Amino acid sequence: MDLFNASPISNLLPEDGEANYYGRIIPLEKSQYYYNQLLKTIDWEHDKANMFGKLIITKRKVAWYGDKPFNYTYSNTTKSALPWTEDLVVLKNIIENKTGETFNSCLLNLYHSGEEGMAWHSDGEKDLKKNGAIASLSFGADRKFAFKHKTTKQTISVFLEKGSLLVMKGETQVHWLHRLPPTKKVKTPRINLTFRTIEASNLESSNNK
Repeated sequence: MDLFNASPISNLLPEDGEANYYGRIIPLEKSQYYYNQLLKTIDWEHDKANMFGKLIITKRKVAWYGDKPFNYTYSNTTKSALPWTEDLVVLKNIIENKTGETFNSCLLNLYHSGEEGMAWHSDGEKDLKKNGAIASLSFGADRKFAFKHKTTKQTISVFLEKGSLLVMKGETQVHWLHRLPPTKKVKTPRINLTFRTIEASNLESSNNK
């Protein structure tokens, strides 16, 4: 099912989770400003994944920021968080005020065109707070985002517009997969910020290294 015009703060999922779509929370002019700033100021690098013992370098670029230089492991690779930039702190505060949630880290993704996407997955890494909220903020190109229930295989899709916010929480990661489908129709870049919460035990272990 495609949800082209999901109403703000509506749960997109029919069961087993909560994915609240707030729509555009940042005006277009400001959205363009942050898009330009993030392109210039973020320490982007190509993402890496270890698959079946082989190191894969993606076209997509990523960056990992947080309160402290704690570690985050996914796709069998580990990243150490960089200190927040001024723009990221401002955006984090906007989202926290909007949602009532708190976050201590952010994984950023840079997709250069619609041909770059993300395969089906769930964000269930052990470093993350169990059933904690993940807030996804989008800049640049509007892109389709999809959910698939792990048992029933039901799919839900929504178009995330620039300046929009999607918050996944509760048991969403337990029961649902999500992805960013590739498309040849989109020729321009998209930046996605996913604000997260790393568990305190991970912070302590990272500080002791």
